[in-house]
Amino acid sequence: MRPAGRKMATIMADITIDKRIIDYRVETPAEKPAERPAEPRPAEEPRPPVLETSADGKVVRMHEKLERPEMLRGSTYKVKTPVSDHAMYVTINDIVLNEGTEYETRRPFEIFINSKNLDHYQWIVALTRIMSAVFRKGGDVTFIVDELKAVFDPRGGYWQPGGKFMPSIIAELGHIVEKHLQFIGLLPKDGMDEHQKQLIEAKRREFEERSRQQDAFASNEFPEGAQLCAKCNVAAVVLMDGCMTCLNCGESKCG
Repeated sequence: MRPAGRKMATIMADITIDKRIIDYRVETPAEKPAERPAEPRPAEEPRPPVLETSADGKVVRMHEKLERPEMLRGSTYKVKTPVSDHAMYVTINDIVLNEGTEYETRRPFEIFINSKNLDHYQWIVALTRIMSAVFRKGGDVTFIVDELKAVFDPRGGYWQPGGKFMPSIIAELGHIVEKHLQFIGLLPKDGMDEHQKQLIEAKRREFEERSRQQDAFASNEFPEGAQLCAKCNVAAVVLMDGCMTCLNCGESKCG
């Protein structure tokens, strides 16, 4: 066994001092340098935002990782058409974004259609899945209204109570989606200003005085022989002052 002194000498022999020693001191525990503070951990990368918004707070796109909440608010609309024996029930569920803030908005999230008529089952399932996928992507989803309303049935459309023509069941679904988007504030509500209302009312009274109907039991609120309006699909277009004018929505070829 090697003596302790020889071991210490061996350790000291490994240290080479190439400068002159001019002073020394014994370091006490109190004089030890303070421990270096731990370096801060790098901040974790934030998760991708669920929503991308513009400067005014409007939703640009909803992220794919947005999961469906346990509960959604929605509305159900009943559709009864003369071309089917059974009614359809259209349910549109909405998701509330930025709840509790000044930017709180409701946006459509999914749509379901239920009916006893199984003849339309395949296209109903396909259409509702595609529409729900469009809703969940976010952005401007109002374009889907015009796309649905532009679908025409090759067998012909049908008239709704009140004299409004519906070119197809898909077009009526577009009107329902439009009504719902107006209800939650994504689309402005249809309507004329007071000046337009007064003008239409004056034109209606003038035309009725000029060609008063002889049939006392006529139930149509518009003059007999009125043509179909391309804008509102109501048979209310008459010739006034050399220009075709709709007595229902005010559409005129003369501007």
